[in-house]
Amino acid sequence: MSTSTPAGSDPQALVADFERRAQRAETPCGDGAMVWRRWGQGPPLLLAHGAQGSWTHWIRNIEALAAHYSVWAVDLPGYGDSALPAEPTHRAISAALDAGLRQLLGAPRPLKVVGFSFGGVACAHLAAYYPEWVGQLLLVGTGGLDTPRGEVELRGMRGLDDDARREVNRHNLLQLMLHHPPSVDELALYLQAKNGAASRLNPIDLVLPDKLLRILPSIAAPVDAIWGEHDRPHPDPAAQEAVLRAQFPALRFRVIADAGHWAMYERPAAFDAVLAGLLDEK
Repeated sequence: MSTSTPAGSDPQALVADFERRAQRAETPCGDGAMVWRRWGQGPPLLLAHGAQGSWTHWIRNIEALAAHYSVWAVDLPGYGDSALPAEPTHRAISAALDAGLRQLLGAPRPLKVVGFSFGGVACAHLAAYYPEWVGQLLLVGTGGLDTPRGEVELRGMRGLDDDARREVNRHNLLQLMLHHPPSVDELALYLQAKNGAASRLNPIDLVLPDKLLRILPSIAAPVDAIWGEHDRPHPDPAAQEAVLRAQFPALRFRVIADAGHWAMYERPAAFDAVLAGLLDEK
């Protein structure tokens, strides 16, 4: 698959094609189900998306990863097609992930786990509460380290028509997720609108200011990290690295040049190469 959206491509059709090629599974979550999608064969690799997202946060990376791994991309509780957790806590989210992994994979074994933004905080708690599942934790632009936050000016959509909503999504993507205006393509706008409409879990109290920092001492697995050079909500990669390295001296920290917070979307080829190196070296 191309790592950029082909000119003239239909975002809805592209997402539908990924859905068609995926193995879809449902596991218990709150009063409903948590939805998982799998592509490829090989050792299992768990991908967890960010807040206001879904599995589609990884849409430009799945095929490259699926050439080497059995890629399990989960819709975290309260996002995408998944039900809300039994309660809005990391304990409940981790318990749902544990139950789902046991149903899908059987007896626990150490997995390679990659979490983006809020997904990184969720997976860090999984590593602490259910260490048997996490053999390597790779954090991507993950907040909750009690580091200075960047200034982000998001706009609301209440009462706006479709055209105005589209422009608000464009603005918000550049404020929060992407660094370059051309990166806000038709696919990014489609995913932002679709994922935002499906998001029901408020992640703020589950991340800020220091939910990741607090759980780090409880993680036994090796931790590595990838950051976008121009990550706006969690700026200054060197500051983020310093906090993580204080807890994990063997940390491997990589920066994706010329990318924002959603680095794997904005610079997919560079991200895929860096991620492959970090995963293969363990």
